[in-house]
Amino acid sequence: MNDALDLLKSRRSIRKYKNKPVEEEKIQKCLEAARWAPSASNKQPWEFLIVTDEKVRMKLSEIHPYAKFVSESPVVFVPLTNPEIHQKYHMSDSALATMQYMIEAHSIGLGTCWAGVIGSSLEPEIKELLDVPDNLNVLGLVATGYANEEPTRTRKELEDLVHYEKY
Repeated sequence: MNDALDLLKSRRSIRKYKNKPVEEEKIQKCLEAARWAPSASNKQPWEFLIVTDEKVRMKLSEIHPYAKFVSESPVVFVPLTNPEIHQKYHMSDSALATMQYMIEAHSIGLGTCWAGVIGSSLEPEIKELLDVPDNLNVLGLVATGYANEEPTRTRKELEDLVHYEKY
């Protein structure tokens, strides 16, 4: 893929994964991409957890009703936000880091799927399971691994989404 738009257009949420471990070098590349995400005032109000333990992944899938696929993925990326670093933009900045992780994963042959957590009734139990400190938030869970499906999804037409000058 030579063009960023081609890469972005070909990325899809993957919910079925091969029973194949992800190489540490690939995890590190994805984490490095997340680290370089833009952030308001360059505050970087994020930290990242990587979960590979099968029992923990299974428990995460039991806690989160829309993230059953994390039990199947060999890696779960857990972006954390720190409102003490940037109260106003900790969530959006961490979301940008998460997207960069997902784009890098796609560029190196991995599939991902995002499930939101922050602000939900699931967050306290997930924080407890993962020993996340009280001052941090769990933004979401991102299943990561080698795809065992080829999903196809469409998008709304651009003319249905874009407004110029005023709404």
